[in-house]
Amino acid sequence: MKRKRKRSFEELVMENKRELLNDEKAMEKIEDRLEQRHLQKAE
Repeated sequence: MKRKRKRSFEELVMENKRELLNDEKAMEKIEDRLEQRHLQKAE
């Protein structure tokens, strides 16, 4: 049985980034949350 290779933190970040860039709905949700945070801080 092959032993699974553990991924480094950087590899996991890059994989997540690629997936998010391909997922428009997730990107919109993140952008909306960031906008809300900026608006709250501006008040």
